[in-house]
Formats: sequence, structure tokens, C-alpha cells
Amino acid sequence: QVELVESGGGSVQTGGSLTLSCAISGYRGNSYCMGWFRQAPGKEREAVAGIYTLDGSTYYTHDVKGRFTVSLDNGKTLYLQMRSLKPEDTAMYYCAADPSSLASCASFGLAGRAPFDYWGQGTQVTVSS
Repeated sequence: QVELVESGGGSVQTGGSLTLSCAISGYRGNSYCMGWFRQAPGKEREAVAGIYTLDGSTYYTHDVKGRFTVSLDNGKTLYLQMRSLKPEDTAMYYCAADPSSLASCASFGLAGRAPFDYWGQGTQVTVSS
């Protein structure tokens, strides 16, 4: 059983930066896809960034590519570094983990990929204009 606890959310102005952290427990070093998702009020949850645990391959959705960076520290903490934040980045951010092959992780964020198995409780990010 993998458990995930997010932290680091907060309020920033447009153009600012934040780094989210996700403390991971129960992960045994095997083949997983881990990632960040977000959900804004009144909208569906969407994928943001993912990482394959065994080789560090990363995946980003179009809206955040070049502004956000996902990283994994020894399987203990998942990070999301966010810069050049925009009001449309305002959302509840969730980290998630899923036993996965590289090929399956490469479909991160694409329609049709199976849902992730493990989820954190979320951390709020608010970007003001």
C-alpha cells in the first residue's frame, strides 16, 4: 500500500513560483508511474506531469510544458516545481502513484489511460492576477 501526502501549496501572484512536495511511503522501488494532477472548481481533474520511477522519464501536458518540472528523490518524495504561474493554474493539486510499465507511463495524461491507484489528499494552489 502506497501512501501519499502533499504539501507546499499556497497563494502567489502571476509570474510567481511554488514547489509542491509529495511524501511517499510504502513504495518498494518497483516499476511505477508517479505524477501530479489538478482540479479547478467546476472542472474535471486533469493530468499535469508524470515520471517513470525506474529511469526518470518525464511527461508533461501542453499547458505546463516548459514551466513545470517533476522530479523524484530516491522514491521518497515527489516534487513539482512550478514557475511563471498563471491564474489558470489555480487548482487543487494531487499527487498519485500507479504500478506501471514505461509504455503505460508514457501515455500519462492521454485519454484512455487507466486511473492511478493511489492518491494524496491534495494541496491548494491559488494564483492571483
